[in-house]
Parts: sequence; C-alpha cells; structure tokens
Amino acid sequence: MLLPSPLNKRVCATLIASLVAGISPARASTLDEDRTRGDIQGLFEIRDAAVKFIAAENLKNGTKWQAMEPNRKILVSTCAAPLRVTWVPKSYGLSGPNVAVSCARTVTPTTQKKWEVFVPVSR
Repeated sequence: MLLPSPLNKRVCATLIASLVAGISPARASTLDEDRTRGDIQGLFEIRDAAVKFIAAENLKNGTKWQAMEPNRKILVSTCAAPLRVTWVPKSYGLSGPNVAVSCARTVTPTTQKKWEVFVPVSR
C-alpha cells in the first residue's frame, strides 16, 4: 500500500478546507481587500505573515527574497492561534521556493482543525 506524501496530505487538507469553509459571497477583488472576516481567514494576513518572515530572513542572511501572493482560490477557517511561518523543504517537490504559513487551531469547530497555506517566494 502506498502512503500519501506530506505534500499530498497538505494539498488535500487545503482542498478540504476550501470545501468546508464554503464560498464567500463577497470575495475581495484585490489581496489588500481580502482581510479576515467572520469564519474566513484573510489571504492578506497570510501573505503579511509570509512577508514579515521573509524580511527577517533577508536581514539575517543578507538575501533579497520576496513573498508573492498565495493562491487566491484558497479558503481557510479563521485561525485562533498566531500564524507560524517556515520554509517548505525542497523534498516536497514544489517548482520553486515557498514558505508555509500555518495555523495550529481554527476558531470555528469544523473538520478543519488546522491548516497550512504555501506562499511562493522569488528573488
């Protein structure tokens, strides 16, 4: 029996999160407008966490990385814990560098108790 890879598990969790959260009737037209509202975590806050992490990494390592936008189709429940950001290991097989913004505990008790969103990074 084949076990799913960590990437497949995370992709599945993100897709399930999108289905559980439902489609927001008032989707923001820009990322800056996509703020946390009700039981939906805003992509603005997710990207902001990635931007702050990358700024700290750039300062520490003398690099010039930039956090890009997360996939605008992602929909996740509001996080009840502080967002955490880490580098996604190369072993995940993504096409380029990414950081993972993760939530350890959501506000709304749904089947989605935690989530992780990948944000691409470029030089």
